[in-house]
Amino acid sequence: MTALLQLFDVARHYQVTSGVLGLATGVAKAVDGVSLAIAPGESLGLVGESGCGKSTLARCVLGLDPLAGGRIEFQGRNIADWPQKDLRRQMQMVFQDPYSSLNPRMRVGSIVAEPLEIHSIGSSAERKAKTLELLGLVGLSADMAARYPHQLSGGQRQRVAVARALALNPALVVCDEPVSALDVSVQAQVLLLLQDLRERLGLTYLFISHDLAVVGQVCDRIAVMYLGKIVESAPSGLLVNDPQHPYTRALLSAVPVPDPNRQRQRQHLTGELPSPLNPPTGCPFHPRCPQVMDRCAKEFPPRFDIAAAAGTPSEADRFTHCWLYAPKESPR
Repeated sequence: MTALLQLFDVARHYQVTSGVLGLATGVAKAVDGVSLAIAPGESLGLVGESGCGKSTLARCVLGLDPLAGGRIEFQGRNIADWPQKDLRRQMQMVFQDPYSSLNPRMRVGSIVAEPLEIHSIGSSAERKAKTLELLGLVGLSADMAARYPHQLSGGQRQRVAVARALALNPALVVCDEPVSALDVSVQAQVLLLLQDLRERLGLTYLFISHDLAVVGQVCDRIAVMYLGKIVESAPSGLLVNDPQHPYTRALLSAVPVPDPNRQRQRQHLTGELPSPLNPPTGCPFHPRCPQVMDRCAKEFPPRFDIAAAAGTPSEADRFTHCWLYAPKESPR
């Protein structure tokens, strides 16, 4: 199947300046050589610690941040060649904080209808009918259209944000930590809503989160990001039940088990996430890795097919960047 969205060695760097003259003092590599693909109707989860480059990558996908290298293709066409107005109709975003992402001076009906007005879709009466249809689609009553964001709960505000994102019938929806600002009970409701909308409307998601439990519930595949690089990618069930990269194992060990009679063996990582201003040589995870080897500090590991490394039949799109899976040299 042809990919809806494809990233080829994408990089996004920020120049760091200091002093009154704003002299350049370094370059922060927020995203550094990321390659991914998302098929139509698929949900890809992107996970990692805060500061690893997830949201920056999302901005690159949406064409909001210029690339320092690589390219991004959407529907087989470089996004740099898309007119911005056309790209906005095809890609939308649900932000992390629904309170700050909604205009507090606009009523809910106007917020949801705004994309339709900007793109001159339908008459005033048609836009009003579409707005009420969208509110119903996300589980909100018609009377909510007359309210302001501060009159809604956190879950209701996020439903409004989802309705606004769906107003233009986009092919791709980027969800940037869409439930992390909500109560746990409300998180489950919004996640079920996103799953239902995906099935009913045939949506494609890029779902960003730091919570592997959440991503494992709503995504078909998961890509694990560390310091601007993808270190492992696999179908959700395989990655959650059988993680391969040491960093993925550490992330999963921190996920609470909803059973008081079970305990997960916790893998504690030493040290802090390195700065993108001065990343480690070789594998960026090696200063914190419990299975570090000499070669880890010298060069970044290439992409290794996990099944091939184990000598078993290849599993679709399951790979890691870790020297533990380098092919063993044959004895001479």
